[in-house]
Amino acid sequence: MTGSFLALLAIGAVLASSAMTCLWAIQVRTRDASHVDVGWATGIAALAVVYALLADGSVGHRLLAAALATIWGWRLGVYLLRDRVLGKEEDGRYRALRAKWGSRADRNFLLFFQLQALFVVFFSLPYLLICLDPHPGLGPLEWTGAAVWAIGNAGAITADRQLARWRSSPENHGRTARTGLWSWSRHPNYFFESVTWCGVALVATAAPWGWVSWIVPAVLLFLLFRVTGIPATEAQALRSRADYADYQRTTSVFVPLPPRAGDAHNDGLDRRVTS
Repeated sequence: MTGSFLALLAIGAVLASSAMTCLWAIQVRTRDASHVDVGWATGIAALAVVYALLADGSVGHRLLAAALATIWGWRLGVYLLRDRVLGKEEDGRYRALRAKWGSRADRNFLLFFQLQALFVVFFSLPYLLICLDPHPGLGPLEWTGAAVWAIGNAGAITADRQLARWRSSPENHGRTARTGLWSWSRHPNYFFESVTWCGVALVATAAPWGWVSWIVPAVLLFLLFRVTGIPATEAQALRSRADYADYQRTTSVFVPLPPRAGDAHNDGLDRRVTS
């Protein structure tokens, strides 16, 4: 066991890079990079378990970190595997990149997969801090964080199931889901995912230097709103669904709120968020 933050981080980096290299090699053969998302989720869970085994924090904190990460990571990984990989065409985002990169696709995807390895290490930071927490037992802060994590997971699972149920009906093909949580938010899965990470950061806050873990949900929100999350998802939805522009006008972009009949001010805010 070790109490060295940097040593554990280095181990995590080597493992993540090696795993993503293997996944990249698979996409070279299959011409499908969709499984990188599965690798991201399960990779974070795997690193948390490694940290729990190697770190010298209290047993309670290491067990909690491993449990939270394993439940979250494998639940999300299996969902992504079924929803985006098995029996599916390559995700539209990666098809677009493959077409854009042309003959340089394999080289660029190698760099892309290694970037995902960096994200795996980065998002594993809260779990590493929890595993290094030397305080015996779990206090109110850790239990509160676990409760917030549970709320986020329950919401994400509910959103995923509602979307899957909608997509399973042939009559809904090409139409935007507007049932359950999806009638209150255009991205309830992203919202509750962020709640989950806030719960993990709250658990980590009890550890020495635990406040650093709040960088993770902050970066996640930035990525969701400005990089790979909401902008790319909504751009694809506008191209493929005729009713999506109306959905944008009537439904909150992120935080679940009652649907609106038409609010020009809020619509402007939503358009700025997704532009």
